[in-house]
Amino acid sequence: VQLQASGGGLVQAGGSLRLSCAASGRIRSIASMGWYRQATGKQRELVARITGGGITNYKDSVNSRFTISRDNAKNMVYLQMNSLKPEDTAVYYCNIYSDYYRMEFWGKGTQVTVSS
Repeated sequence: VQLQASGGGLVQAGGSLRLSCAASGRIRSIASMGWYRQATGKQRELVARITGGGITNYKDSVNSRFTISRDNAKNMVYLQMNSLKPEDTAVYYCNIYSDYYRMEFWGKGTQVTVSS
């Protein structure tokens, strides 16, 4: 299973970005898909997650600004990020958990930089 994230970049505070992640390979029974981020010098943290049934959860600081969605038919997950803040600057990683393999998979990160 491979995950390819895209959509990162440089944006001014208050701006928006949309991240996309495509899963490919021998995909079996994806239970949940999510986005994590890791800022320089900090631990990787959960940003948002969505189950196959559409149940979502968000990090408190991004709730109401970010929206996660998924396209089960295309094995894709998206993260719409609005009202971006400098503290959102990080490398963003997509992640899936497979019930079939009973393990999670990670994509290479995409850099998001928010200037003040």
